[in-house]
Amino acid sequence: RRGGGLALGLLCWLVAEVASYTPWDFSWGARGDPSAWSWGAESHSRAVPGSQPVTVQCQEAQLVVTVHRDLFGTGRLINAADLTLGPAACKHSSLNAAHNTVTFAAGLHECGSVVQVTPDALIYRTLINYDPSPASNPLIIRTNPAVIPIECHYPRRENVSSNAIRPTWAPFSSTLSAEERLVFSLRLMNEDWSAERPFTGFQLGDILNIQAEVSTESHVPLRLFVDSCVAALSPDGDSSPHYSIIDFNGCLVDGRLDDTSSAFITPRPQEDMLRFRIDVFRFAGDTRNLIYITCHLKVTPADQAPDPQNKACSFNKARNTWVPVEGTRDICSCCETGNCEPPALSRRLNPLERWPGRRFRRDAPEEIEADVVIGPVLLSADPGAIGEQREGGDGAAVAVTGAGMGLVCVAVAVALAGVAVAVGIARRGCARGSAGA
Repeated sequence: RRGGGLALGLLCWLVAEVASYTPWDFSWGARGDPSAWSWGAESHSRAVPGSQPVTVQCQEAQLVVTVHRDLFGTGRLINAADLTLGPAACKHSSLNAAHNTVTFAAGLHECGSVVQVTPDALIYRTLINYDPSPASNPLIIRTNPAVIPIECHYPRRENVSSNAIRPTWAPFSSTLSAEERLVFSLRLMNEDWSAERPFTGFQLGDILNIQAEVSTESHVPLRLFVDSCVAALSPDGDSSPHYSIIDFNGCLVDGRLDDTSSAFITPRPQEDMLRFRIDVFRFAGDTRNLIYITCHLKVTPADQAPDPQNKACSFNKARNTWVPVEGTRDICSCCETGNCEPPALSRRLNPLERWPGRRFRRDAPEEIEADVVIGPVLLSADPGAIGEQREGGDGAAVAVTGAGMGLVCVAVAVALAGVAVAVGIARRGCARGSAGA
C-alpha cells in the first residue's frame, strides 16, 4: 500500500506539472524576411529602439543612406565592412562609432543605380547589400544576407533645386517640346494594370506585369516595340549570368518554354504602349534573390505595317505557333528559326527613313530607340514559411513550414486531449486515495 500510495502521489505531482504547461506558447522571434526587406515599408522584424534601421536623404545630385549597425533590431551589431551600396558594391563613406551608424553618399548615377522615367517623375533605384562575412569559426554563419531597396523620386516637370531658374528666352516646357525628344520607360504594374506596384514581395510562381511606353509629346503617331529584354543580376545586361526574355526583334522566347505563361498582352492599350507578362524566376545559386531586366525599346510610324524586324510575337502553346500582337503571322516565322536579321538594304536604313512622305521627315526625332532598365525586382522567401530564423545565444534557428505547422497543431490537439483524460483519471485516483487515507 505504501508503494502504491507513493506511486499515486508522484503521478498526481506529474499531472499537476503537465497541466500547468502551455504547449502553444512558442516564441518565434523575428518574422521578417531580410532578403526582401523594403526600406520605408513596415517590417515584421523588431525595429531599432528610437530610430529607423535605414534612412535616406534624396538630395539634388546625390543620395545619402544611413544604416544602423543593429540592422535587424536583435541587439547584435553587424560589421560595417559587410555593407555595400548598389550593384557596384560601393563602400561606405563614413562610420559613426558613437551612434553605431554607417553612411553612404553617392551621386544619383553612381554605384550602378537605375533610373526610371515616368510621365511625372524620375525614380532612382539602388540597394543596400548586406553580405555577412564568416564568423570567427569559418564553418558557421549566424546571420542571413539581406538586400534593402532604396528609391529617390524627383518631379520631372518641376525644378529640383531650391533656387529659381529664370530662362532668358523660353521656359522648360517650351524648350523640351521644341526638341521633340522621346521618353522611353518601363513600369511594373499590378494585376489589373491600373497602377504601378512595388518591386518587392514577389514569389516564385507569381507574374511580372511589365508595361513599356513612350511619351510622344507632340509627335506624329508612333508604334512602340520591345526589341529585346535580358535579365541579369546587375543593370548591365551583358553581365554573367544573364537570361534572354525577348529576343530576335520582338520574339518573347521565354514563353516558348513548357513551364511558363509569358506572353504579350493583346490588344495594345494604345499604339505607343506595349504590355507583356513573364513568370517570376530567379538565378540558381544566387542568395540575393533579385533580378534586373534591361529592354531595348524602339518606335516606328504608327501607319507602318509590322515586319520581321518590328514586331511583338508570343508563342501560343495550344496552337503550337507564334502569334503577333498585330500584323500577319508570317512576320513571326523567324522566331522559330532564330534568324530575324533584316536584308542588307533595310539594315542600312534608319527605321524612320521609311516614313510616308518627305514632309513628315522633319518631325522625326533623332533618338528612336533606347535601352531601359527595370529593377531590382526582389523575391521573398518561400510563401509556405511560417516561422523565420531566430538567433539565440548559441545561434540556433527555428524554421517551421506550413505543412509542418499543421502537423504541429494536430499533435498539440491530440496531446491536449490525452492530458485532459490523464488529468481526469489522476484526479479521481487522488480523490480516492485521500478518502482511503
